[in-house]
Amino acid sequence: MKVAIVGSGPRGLSVLERMAARIAERPPIEATDIYLIDAHQVGSGRIWRTDQPKWFLMNTVADEVSAFSGQPDGGPARPGAGPSLAQWWQSVDAEYPGPNSYAPRALHGRYMQFILKTIEESLPDGVRLIPVKATVDQLERVEEGGYRLAFRESAHLTVDRVVLTTGHTVPEPTGNQRRLAEYADAHPALRYIAGDSAADMPLDAIPAGTPVGVLGLGLSFYDVMAALTEGRGGRYEEDGQGGLVYRPSGSEPVLVAGSRSAMPLPARGRNQKHHDHRYDHMLFTTERILAHRTHGELSFAEDAVPWLLAEVQLVYYATTLDARHGPGKSAAFVAEVVAAAEDGVPDVVAMAAGYGLADVPPVDLDEQARPFAGRHFDSPETFAAALTGALADDLAHAGTGNVDDPLKAALDVIRDSRAVIRSLVDFAGLTPTSHREDFLGWYVPRSSFLAAGPPRMRLRQVLALLSCGLLRIAGPDTRFLPDPDSGRFAVHSPYVAGSRVLVDTVLDARVPTPDVRTDPHPLTRNLVAQGIWTSYVNRGADGDRFDTGGVAVTEAPFHPLDKDGRADQGLYVLGIPTEHTRWFMQGGSSRPGFWTDFVQNADAIAADLVTPPRAAVPAPADAALAR
Repeated sequence: MKVAIVGSGPRGLSVLERMAARIAERPPIEATDIYLIDAHQVGSGRIWRTDQPKWFLMNTVADEVSAFSGQPDGGPARPGAGPSLAQWWQSVDAEYPGPNSYAPRALHGRYMQFILKTIEESLPDGVRLIPVKATVDQLERVEEGGYRLAFRESAHLTVDRVVLTTGHTVPEPTGNQRRLAEYADAHPALRYIAGDSAADMPLDAIPAGTPVGVLGLGLSFYDVMAALTEGRGGRYEEDGQGGLVYRPSGSEPVLVAGSRSAMPLPARGRNQKHHDHRYDHMLFTTERILAHRTHGELSFAEDAVPWLLAEVQLVYYATTLDARHGPGKSAAFVAEVVAAAEDGVPDVVAMAAGYGLADVPPVDLDEQARPFAGRHFDSPETFAAALTGALADDLAHAGTGNVDDPLKAALDVIRDSRAVIRSLVDFAGLTPTSHREDFLGWYVPRSSFLAAGPPRMRLRQVLALLSCGLLRIAGPDTRFLPDPDSGRFAVHSPYVAGSRVLVDTVLDARVPTPDVRTDPHPLTRNLVAQGIWTSYVNRGADGDRFDTGGVAVTEAPFHPLDKDGRADQGLYVLGIPTEHTRWFMQGGSSRPGFWTDFVQNADAIAADLVTPPRAAVPAPADAALAR
């Protein structure tokens, strides 16, 4: 048997690791060749490749990251049992910074290379792992069975099974991004840099001292910020008062950044949780939500959000009680709230008032995600003061920790609720309108903002750059527009008087949204043209429909559904291409100590790979709606 895994980032490597673990338990009777194919670095992929600079950091502490599906057990590292990223880091680096550290992405790439070598050395006789550095541009079915992969490098490969874990691509610009790109094309002195991994952006082409408009204040913004400051030879120093001072090299551009919220992504709380911590939901459970839904079809806003907010408030007020009165003082409050949930969503705020917390306002997700909404500022200086205060406040909360600080503990509920949410929304679990508007339109931006923050150091760096003038944040609802009068780009906030700045470069520092309909990669276009890949459509009972742009797949083991609705049993699609068919497919690792759905997904494919192939069969018409 011949198997090809196309894309060797974390998803592809996880499938390989689980396949190797299963092969170790039951070696195949026939000879097996496994081709691991990547256009960039086999075993690490593009995003995690080992040659990128050290200033690009992960946003999850290394202790919580593992690419092995089991913890060390006293024996040698092997598929199914191996060290976490932190354990491996400590073993190879004399300057390992200690627990709860954030590793550079390149270091994680080296960890992935260690895993790849471990897998290769573990394979029994008759099983070969064949690394292939090449770009797959075409895939087609072969009449006698199997698939033919055509490489851009003028070669081809025929195999029996193909796993597609192709990761991030860069879609064609649309809307205002296309307008900005076309304007830059017409003005040779200007640049428009499309959203991508910062390690792959042409940032070196930006001249020192020039103003750069940076669109977006999320995780990619921090990468761009690091590349254009530390990456240009500047350095941060402690100021002796808990802050940082930035010492410029003179090679930096001036960053004029902005977003809808105008708030850089808040910091993750100082980690106080063990690496195998699992949060047990008391209110926000799949069973409660389905039992109390108001209609047959699920509305995220009506049926799920009230329970999620109740869970957030419960943790917030329970943590506040313990902080005020000592550990364990929240037990009676929690028990009362959980008991009340038997009759429906409990009024957690009112019940907290009965425990002396009437003076504590509830957590407002909109206010947390849009702290300057509805406010006008009479000058850039006035807004800068408000922003600096908000950043300092967030750092204070983050420094207290994700267990001890009521706000950060409550917001961690959002991160800990991803599995429950996936059980509700994946495969058309919501009505089309609720999927599009309530979930993707309202919840996902807030979830991304509040639950996926950077290390605290990043916000300290933002404050230092704001102080020295190398970073300016324009204000809420920042606009990036062509300015024909000047022949440049203009950046401004309609809520901050005098905020308009002219820039020569606009850089999109946002992670591109995957969409099979607009992905220009030749392989995607080839698969769509043949009808092998189709876009998943959420169809409601009332005739409403939402074309998600995610690759249509079956439930595990995730076979693609072709244009006739047939599941191709020899193909598998996992990760980024299926985003919106499923949710949060950008997750890049599992946790040591237990199987998250990251490993479960990989194992489902691995289990299918080691069984004989079956003929293509139609997927059940109502499979997506079965709940």
